[in-house]
Amino acid sequence: MKTVFISGATSGIGEACAYVFASNGYQIIISGRRKERLQKLQQKLEQEYRASVYSLPFDITNNKEVEAAITQVPNGFKTIDILVNNAGLAAGVSPIQEGLLSDWEAMIDTNIKGLLYLTKALLPLIKRGGGGHIINIGSIAGKMAYPNGNVYCGTKSAVQAITESMRIDLLAEKIKVTQVAPGAVETEFSLVRLKGDKEAAKNVYAGYQPLIAKDVADVVYYTTTLPAHANINDVLLMPTAQANPYSYFKEN
Repeated sequence: MKTVFISGATSGIGEACAYVFASNGYQIIISGRRKERLQKLQQKLEQEYRASVYSLPFDITNNKEVEAAITQVPNGFKTIDILVNNAGLAAGVSPIQEGLLSDWEAMIDTNIKGLLYLTKALLPLIKRGGGGHIINIGSIAGKMAYPNGNVYCGTKSAVQAITESMRIDLLAEKIKVTQVAPGAVETEFSLVRLKGDKEAAKNVYAGYQPLIAKDVADVVYYTTTLPAHANINDVLLMPTAQANPYSYFKEN
């Protein structure tokens, strides 16, 4: 049985990935900061799919916590076939001259440093010689900057560059590396970015059909189904109604 490790599994794309992989017979390690949500997700996956699930709550921005958590992975889960680096966030929509340092640090610590901490800690467990696969969740923001995106765009540009470098460095290990970069996805993303303002978050998706988390999870899963000699390096997945960060077709 193959094992997938999913970070940021307490909501959105990470949670959807857990469902998709569980429905396809994988055993799963789910991680995130919200212990109760992880436990509820574990129960659902075990009940609905009879999946073998291990939940691992920790703060991805704290390297000591990351390292300590990985030592807790039980023997039956210690060969990781797939790592989905999903944990990430956006904080604030201020122009650069008005940005809050706390927002900047939260994005850098989670989107860049957290991804690096977790990947480094798990690499000794990731299957080598063929079969290992790392999927990093990027964003359209890493390919095209937009107003008030500044630091978030910068962190997702870093994810793209790190993904490309990681692929080179792990080539001899035959570990595949893929970036899946979505456009607008209706999850808790905007609610977090807008500091809990539900009305403003709802308006982000008004007038058009954004992606849903399962759309992204299905693409993530598909990238893992190719034969050993084939890899999808990069996927840009957009809602049909969104051409780029600036261009939407919205119904009146």
